[in-house]
Amino acid sequence: MKQAKAWVTAMLCGIFFFAGHADAATIHTVKRGDTLWKIAKQYGVPLKQLQQTNRKGDWLYPGEKLVIPDAGITAAEKDLLARLVHAEAKGEPYAGKVAVATVVLNRVDHPDFPDTIRAVIYERSGGHYAFTPVANGSINEPADRESYRAVEEALAFRGLGNGSLYFYNPKTAKSKWLRSRPVTVVIGNHVFAK
Repeated sequence: MKQAKAWVTAMLCGIFFFAGHADAATIHTVKRGDTLWKIAKQYGVPLKQLQQTNRKGDWLYPGEKLVIPDAGITAAEKDLLARLVHAEAKGEPYAGKVAVATVVLNRVDHPDFPDTIRAVIYERSGGHYAFTPVANGSINEPADRESYRAVEEALAFRGLGNGSLYFYNPKTAKSKWLRSRPVTVVIGNHVFAK
């Protein structure tokens, strides 16, 4: 009997000890002026995921604590995506940079494409890379701050857009198939389509 009690006590202590050392979730304390959108952008997590994790509608209250969900995107993936945005959308409006990042995230979430940012960016089809910067090496250039900001916004926007899976410059695109895709939006020199 003593052995059974000792064993149960040891198990409970072990559970308590290890549970206390598990990775702690990030907690955000709501400040005056915060919105769910601002918080989602700040942490680079999808707005929908932030709302679902915290069972939140639109209202926030100063002092309220929100659990920030893990977006499942590593710092290396964010950097790679920012470098692609920088190379693809240099000189384009900020909204166009967000839209380029959104296309990559939409592809990650779509069953017809690879399921990681890296695999989407480096995907080859018919011997050609999906993105010109991969083929010409400009993907290796460092991204500017605006491209990183665009990635954070695209992550917050994830799952809310109109499903763009492609983009092209109509002045340079030669693919009839790509031009036949339904247009979702035109931003700057890029046409976005699904």
